Amino acid sequence: MLTIDNYLDNHYIHRSNWLRAAVLGANDGIISISSLAIGVAAASSTRQPILLATVAGLVAGALSMAAGEYVSVSSQTDTEQADIAREAQELKDMPEAELSMLAQIYEKRGLKKETALLVATELMEVDALGAHIRDELGINELTQANPIQAALASGASFTAGGVLSLLVILFCPVAQMEYYLYGFSILFLAALGSIAAKTGGSSLKKAVLRITLWGTLAMGLSALVGYLFGVKI
Repeated sequence: MLTIDNYLDNHYIHRSNWLRAAVLGANDGIISISSLAIGVAAASSTRQPILLATVAGLVAGALSMAAGEYVSVSSQTDTEQADIAREAQELKDMPEAELSMLAQIYEKRGLKKETALLVATELMEVDALGAHIRDELGINELTQANPIQAALASGASFTAGGVLSLLVILFCPVAQMEYYLYGFSILFLAALGSIAAKTGGSSLKKAVLRITLWGTLAMGLSALVGYLFGVKI
């Protein structure tokens, strides 16, 4: 028997919050660390400076991503909670005006005026605040993000992406290291785009093209900066 919960499980929107943080973290980990390493490799003839810069960038980047994601999502959550508290107070102070507002929202969505008022009345009798949070403020369980979950997903995925670049630095020849980094990073980015597309139910070709294009641009500019120094470390 098909239930609403089973129906929602067949869609991808409920994955959007953690998927966004994870893909952003992994993408940033691969591109940032590879770009940093490529820039150093272009101006270095030994492995040690490349390795040192990569490890430092990996640690700093992972912590920065986690902290940034936590602060960002927490700010969003604080704003949502403030709006919810304001809405709860308005329901106490002017319930009739709030009922009219909710009915107007349903009317704009296509219901007849009488039907819209009836729907609004019945929903407010069950859960007035919930109805306004969902339909007036546009906040629901699918759009709400968890700061801790987002921070952990972002930091862990950045680390995973950065470690892939670190492995290339550890095992590939120092000579032409920047080319090895670029080649493997494009493969990693293509794989990430494929995984993200499959998980999110989006276009595979579009996801891979987008992520590899921007990765190529970032790493190319980083290599250019390294070459412009013209000093071998």
